[in-house]
Amino acid sequence: MKALVSGDSGPRLDSVAEPEPRPDQALVEVHAIAVNRGELALMGQLPPGSRLGWDVAGTVLRAAADGSGPAAGTRVTALAERDGWAERIALSPTRLTPVPGGMDWPAAAALPVAGLTALYALEYAGPLLGRSVVITGAGGGVGRMLVQLAAAAGAEVIAQVGSPGRAEGLRALGAHTVETYEEGAAAGGPVDVLVDSVGGQVLAGAFGRVRPGGTLVCYGNTVREELRLPMDWGHARPGLRISYLHLFDEVTRRSVARDLASLVRLVAEGRLTPEVAAVGSWSDPEPALDALRQRRANGKVVLTL
Repeated sequence: MKALVSGDSGPRLDSVAEPEPRPDQALVEVHAIAVNRGELALMGQLPPGSRLGWDVAGTVLRAAADGSGPAAGTRVTALAERDGWAERIALSPTRLTPVPGGMDWPAAAALPVAGLTALYALEYAGPLLGRSVVITGAGGGVGRMLVQLAAAAGAEVIAQVGSPGRAEGLRALGAHTVETYEEGAAAGGPVDVLVDSVGGQVLAGAFGRVRPGGTLVCYGNTVREELRLPMDWGHARPGLRISYLHLFDEVTRRSVARDLASLVRLVAEGRLTPEVAAVGSWSDPEPALDALRQRRANGKVVLTL
């Protein structure tokens, strides 16, 4: 069986052992995989030959022997346990959900990490109806999910991006205002919620707009910089609530299958769109991965098998 594994200069196709599902796992044939910036970072940290991959979409080849989960032949999207970039994987039914025939493989593969991160981040933010929400990193896969879900919940969405080119399509997804980080820092209007994935000076600048009693939810630090908040960060904002979301810790306390099913239903109803910016082949992944590295992909990057 072939799998994309870590290499010295990026992922490479290699032969790996066939999965041996436990009685509580289904065997899934993978048709598409999505790539996340976290996986790009892992490639430089793991030994060559290490398995990779969280986002997958495919068909159940063999249902779980214990009778749980969908039957053979069911189309599914799933959150793998860092072994999803392979022709076949063993998956617990607690981490997958069926997808309708009308959803193509790239869209299904783009959903788990981005959709679950956005869903959980906004749950941390609390009720959004009538509230103002700044979303940094809005041009990426998670950011575009956040914009759609926050707008659907009744928020006034302020989408922040690193450059004008990253703003493409955000107003159509529900953003009331689209601005660069510099424009946002200069605007300074008070907001109720800040959802940040960037960290560093971007987070510090956006934090200055959060009103007393507001909420800050962090789920990343893409600039890999230390955070420095104003000296009176708390005194000036009594009642401020700060939360950090780590998806792979979060899923240990969540019903992933149920939450994926909720996201799939929203997509099927036309209320949520997995924004797929680039689709490539896993046999030649570098062009698509380079678009992600260089932030040329406004949305998710997907590889098909």
